[in-house]
Amino acid sequence: MPNSGRQPAPRRGLRRATLITFAAAGLLGSLVAPNMAAASSAPKPRVEDLQLLAINDFHGNLEPPAGSSGTIKEMDPKTGQVVSTPAGGIEYLATELRQAREGKRNSITVAAGDIVGASPLLSGLFHDEPTVEAMNKLGLDVTSVGNHEFDEGSKELLRMQRGGCHPVDGCYADGRTFEGASFKYLAANVTSDKTGKPILPPYWIKNVRGVKVGFIGVTLEGTPNIVTAEGVKGLKFGNEVTTINKYAAELKARGVNSIVALIHEGGYPASSTYNYDCGPAGEGISGPIVDISRRIDPAVGAIVTGHTHNAYACTIPDPNGVPRSVTSAASFGRLYTEIDLKLDKTDGTIIRPSVTAANHVVRRDVPKAPDMTALIAYYNKLAAPIANRPVGYIGADINGRGSTDLEKPLGDVIADAQLAGLSAKDKGGAQVAFMNPGGIRSDLVYKASGAEGDGVVTYAEAFTVQPFTNMMQVKTLTGAQLIALLQQQVSGLNDANPKILQPSAGLTYTLDMNKKGADRIVVPSVQLNGTPVDPAASYRVAANEFLAGGGDGFPAFATGTDKLVGPSDLDLLTAYLTTNSKPGTPLTVPAQTRIKIIGVGQDQD
Repeated sequence: MPNSGRQPAPRRGLRRATLITFAAAGLLGSLVAPNMAAASSAPKPRVEDLQLLAINDFHGNLEPPAGSSGTIKEMDPKTGQVVSTPAGGIEYLATELRQAREGKRNSITVAAGDIVGASPLLSGLFHDEPTVEAMNKLGLDVTSVGNHEFDEGSKELLRMQRGGCHPVDGCYADGRTFEGASFKYLAANVTSDKTGKPILPPYWIKNVRGVKVGFIGVTLEGTPNIVTAEGVKGLKFGNEVTTINKYAAELKARGVNSIVALIHEGGYPASSTYNYDCGPAGEGISGPIVDISRRIDPAVGAIVTGHTHNAYACTIPDPNGVPRSVTSAASFGRLYTEIDLKLDKTDGTIIRPSVTAANHVVRRDVPKAPDMTALIAYYNKLAAPIANRPVGYIGADINGRGSTDLEKPLGDVIADAQLAGLSAKDKGGAQVAFMNPGGIRSDLVYKASGAEGDGVVTYAEAFTVQPFTNMMQVKTLTGAQLIALLQQQVSGLNDANPKILQPSAGLTYTLDMNKKGADRIVVPSVQLNGTPVDPAASYRVAANEFLAGGGDGFPAFATGTDKLVGPSDLDLLTAYLTTNSKPGTPLTVPAQTRIKIIGVGQDQD
């Protein structure tokens, strides 16, 4: 987003780009000329241009995402109105990146984590091998790990890097072995409990025509709070700033003075349009990345981020108060960021005033990349017997990921499915179920995605909504613990960015977002089936294993007793759709009347 305040300009007649342009005077970070005479007499640096192309949070979306997950909000230059533009799909992303590299002497493609994990069935069914193969073809050079790289544990992450067949499911075709990633995974702040060392390299160095450029990769320190305990077993996650500054010093000691940070943590711009201007001092963006960026060593010339699935190309001051490029390309391959910078061949540094950054929409009106089309076709053929099976019917879009409401229609459906499957005494005797909003990865879209027909929900579409296939649990909580659980949605780890659980039918309460912390839950309003929740009574509560273990900042769940393990969340969803919908009587959109909301709030992945 432009530091200068200039309006976005078209790129190749299709893209609207915003540029970060730093005024040269006084923006050299720690390198400040003593006086104008000395500056004018100093020799001009020999310069090498470098293009960085960046993505983040791809999440295995090889095919164009359906519904709102496959659009980008932008300002229509003709009407001045915000419109949703279809975007994404690896066939189009590959074409866009290849075209962007044309005529560039030096180009490196980078990512900021969550390339795999929480993926649609086309990739997730094969443990994301298709996505790694696609990224190899795409020309990805290096990425940080993200929290979702740990969904199946560190051993599986290492297999993604090194290759080899899956230890349980084996190889997916005779004579075809998964070769692993040709790009580098970086995990500077993820260390082994046993060795104390990073499980993957902390940085990667690329020689750009005589200038060494170092890339440091980290995931968010809070990864253990948002991944199952099994996924992060035996690992420690260090502070992002401390880790980056440590390795920046190490790189400089090795003579690497051009440094880029790849961070799987992000921010929240004040506008949802992809090319919103954050302002010259980053005043238009909030969230963890702001504090992180302000404390990272000024030697880091640019910061590529992710995790929040937002789009921004901002400048945030470094510790010296000098603006620095901080970017994120939304998610699912709907955008890519182009960062252009100049390398000083005299001292090997990034010339900070030269840095420009812009996000570009991956529009679906460019030619498809044939090699990606072939890859998709190959895996679609393997997946077809499972993927195309109808599991239910809907009468209209039921939005989950694409809903901005705190109570999401698809969240209600998922919670109802869990309650229905676990309410029988021999199944756990659940009286209420909760779904974490970050676990809802897509929408159920009425329009057919293939040949199944409008309104038909296929197994692949249900899988895309709930790709983790977490096992369900039912626990006993006291009424006091149940109320504490609701309060933890808006307090503790979730105080700044509330995570509103999606409740099953029968649980109702008032959420007053004009108040602060736990007081946002109006305790007298909490009722189950029309009766106030009794703090001294016991209740059987269902949730997926991640949430039931206290994940996402809900320690009250972990205090539950009498645990019973049930089927997977995906199995319960598909069973519910099959039982409660037919071609002539499709499932309708829930009324969203379970949470009465006063004021507004922000829901976070």
